[in-house]
Amino acid sequence: MCQKGRFSEMSRFILLIVLLLTAMQAIHAGDGRLKNSRVLVYTKNGKGYVHDNIPSAVTCVKELGAANGFSVEVSDDAAVFTEANLKKYQLLIFTSTNNDVFDTDAQRVAFRRYIEAGGGFVGVHSVTGTERNWKWFKQMLGETFSWHAKFQKFRLKTIDPSHPSMKEVPAVWDREDECYFGKELYPGMKVLMVHELASLQPEQADLIIKNKGSFADYYPAVWYQSFEGGHIWVTTLGHSKESYQDPVYRNHLLQGIRYIASQYKGLDYSKAHAISKDDPLKN
Repeated sequence: MCQKGRFSEMSRFILLIVLLLTAMQAIHAGDGRLKNSRVLVYTKNGKGYVHDNIPSAVTCVKELGAANGFSVEVSDDAAVFTEANLKKYQLLIFTSTNNDVFDTDAQRVAFRRYIEAGGGFVGVHSVTGTERNWKWFKQMLGETFSWHAKFQKFRLKTIDPSHPSMKEVPAVWDREDECYFGKELYPGMKVLMVHELASLQPEQADLIIKNKGSFADYYPAVWYQSFEGGHIWVTTLGHSKESYQDPVYRNHLLQGIRYIASQYKGLDYSKAHAISKDDPLKN
């Protein structure tokens, strides 16, 4: 009986070790998808306002890549959007892009098919003002830009603290930035952080009321969604150049990149269905 009891105890111990190792492998597999990933940072802007934060954002992502083991390539040339070239990347980052950033519809189709094949996308700050005349792109983002309050200190609130991309992000975050509003919101977006509208300065109250639409005290600031086979994460934060030197903001951006990398399971172009940029949604 004693020997049988010891055997049973040993079996339970071995099972516990196996379960722990399996859990650790799962955790490392999620993290490991970022390590050795290849990331494209795209910075092209169309006609109109161009943010001066773009060089700072590029430097920030390069530094995050060096510290976390992923490689970063940067381009402002729309010619990178071919199926053959996009196959190299686990995710794309559009940082403060604005207005029309593709030169041809063939490039738009290549971008769309990359997402449909399972590609990842991280959008930063004014990305919601990108491709404002392309319905599919606006749905992929989750909204399109309508207006922002002037640069000021205001409050953000995390409403989904359990989401992986909210790791070590403040539950309540007071920061200087632009509070972005959007229109044509796509119902698939899942909000992670919100602007606390009562914390905004009152002199723009009429415009805030006009642009918040049917929302009440809070407005989406950061969100994610699974869209047409791809994985999307967007933060409207990051207007100032100084943001990209701020450890809290840098962690916020890193966690978004890490989350999208963790969703990547390879590209499967047999699932890419778009022939034109405006084909109907499949899912």
